[in-house]
Amino acid sequence: MKNISWDNYKIAYQVAIDGSLSQAGKSLNINHATVLRRINQLETALEVKLFFRHQRGYKLTDAGAILLAELPSLITRFSKLEHQLQNVESKISGELRISTISSYSSQLAPALKAFRDIYPAIRITLLSTDDIVPLESGAAHVSLRVGPKPNGTDLIVKQLTRFKTSYYASAEYVKAFGLPTTDSTLNDHHWILPTPDKYRIPFVRHIVDNIDKDRIVFQSSHFPDVSQAVIEGMGIGPIGEHQAQRYPSLVQVTLNSPESEEAMWFVYHKDSKHSARVKCFYEFLLKRLESLTALETR
Repeated sequence: MKNISWDNYKIAYQVAIDGSLSQAGKSLNINHATVLRRINQLETALEVKLFFRHQRGYKLTDAGAILLAELPSLITRFSKLEHQLQNVESKISGELRISTISSYSSQLAPALKAFRDIYPAIRITLLSTDDIVPLESGAAHVSLRVGPKPNGTDLIVKQLTRFKTSYYASAEYVKAFGLPTTDSTLNDHHWILPTPDKYRIPFVRHIVDNIDKDRIVFQSSHFPDVSQAVIEGMGIGPIGEHQAQRYPSLVQVTLNSPESEEAMWFVYHKDSKHSARVKCFYEFLLKRLESLTALETR
């Protein structure tokens, strides 16, 4: 078996995706010359051409097309192997990759800081996205998801907590404009709402269906932006009740909109069931949520 660097395969794969040495170099954060040298090394070792070189970039040969088709599954398997090997650690250390929805990631920062205070050898990578990160790929060890219970034959799913979202206005706004009393008075107010891709959410849909669109003075696809606009007094908008409790000047607005209670789930792949990092992170989050709930009920 020829002694070929695994990195050379990954570099060739990036060139196949990007179509040029310079773009692949940017994607991999290495220089153009290094990419060229590694491609030449790989083709020499394999005794086969992977690319046709021409003015428009690098095009795949038949062998290159096989590389492009087969390498993603190999990368996933190597990531899984790395993950399994790391799971046998006795010391709580190493990287912990966490995916969560973008609207929650900023609120997670205090908890992550407290977690690292307890386990300083942990290195955290946070993937903030509204897309579902496939845990079997190894891209994340843990996913914190909101909404219906996730399903998947290879997933382990545990409920962390439930939280509600209500409509709020700042005391400054209420002093200037008052509060809506019925659906017929909703058009008398300024509204802070998420962008139309979130209109399917029932408690958002109710407001959108009962107001003129020009009453929406601020929109964002990012819920923390919506919350901040409400806190600043721009209008009435949705904020999670757990977050609103941090701002005593906010006034909860009673509306006829549907209930908006959702569950947060702690999700990980079955290959991580023996991971000390995942286990400790789950137990830490549970204890932290329990302590926060106890404080709120005092």
